[in-house]
Amino acid sequence: MNEFLLINDKKYSYICNYKDDSILRNSFNTLTEKTYGFNFKQWYEDGYWGEKYIPYSLLDGDNVVSNVSVNIIDFLILGEQKRYVQIGTVMTDEEYRGQGLCRALMERVIKEWEDKCDLIYLFANDSVLDFYPKFGFDKCDKYQYVINKIKKKKSGKIRKMSMDNEEDREFVYNMACNTIALSKLSMKNNASLIMFYCTSFMKNNIYYLEDYDTVAICDFDEDILYVQDVFAKKEVNLDNIINVMMKYEIKKVILGFTPNNSSFYEKILVNEDDTTLFIKMGKDNPFKTRDLMFPVLSHA
Repeated sequence: MNEFLLINDKKYSYICNYKDDSILRNSFNTLTEKTYGFNFKQWYEDGYWGEKYIPYSLLDGDNVVSNVSVNIIDFLILGEQKRYVQIGTVMTDEEYRGQGLCRALMERVIKEWEDKCDLIYLFANDSVLDFYPKFGFDKCDKYQYVINKIKKKKSGKIRKMSMDNEEDREFVYNMACNTIALSKLSMKNNASLIMFYCTSFMKNNIYYLEDYDTVAICDFDEDILYVQDVFAKKEVNLDNIINVMMKYEIKKVILGFTPNNSSFYEKILVNEDDTTLFIKMGKDNPFKTRDLMFPVLSHA
């Protein structure tokens, strides 16, 4: 049975966790596409939209007009296992903005999840930086790790993976499921979120390093190599992985995660558009005392 919310004298249906309802899922995807320029259609059809990504939405009729999603992510952080909740896909249809719909959803989500997790956080667009402090969120710094390098002569075999090939896709999924922690802050048991990136934004950036039985997700931009993540079932030397992936013109390497050994890296305060980190106050916040970043592939 639907629950109804009365907001500014208008009645909306309140619904959550409806991924298997094709009508509502399609409406959610339409609003996501309209707001952010992407959707979750392929992710669902490939079978990777699991139980840890939960949209909380307001409906006008059968149309999703406002949404706040919860992403439940287990992290291994500095050797300790934590359950964090990331809020994402926050959006309201243009015709319904300024009426308090998002506020009502945020209040519901926070109330439901605050006592079920170790931390609630989100990444905010620049246009709404004043919105989240109203709910007790505090702006936090995040740090990226960078190193100037040149390629050593010794290299190794690289195979570019095709995410349109089912065998390659399942191989990458299996590696993501069984990888050991190669960073100070790494996701556990959330290969489904990684596969969202691997089948969309980063589908052309996935490589298998045969000599190391390792999958690397990398991007090249002129003389910069971006190593977004590395998946391996046993301990590997990150420096060796980077060297294999480097082209001879590369001069700088930027990591999309916080390496276990950061002593050789330069630490840079991240200041990117539309990715300001906010963390809900009232719980232990490792970002206050450690120079960390959430892995790029954990952004929901």
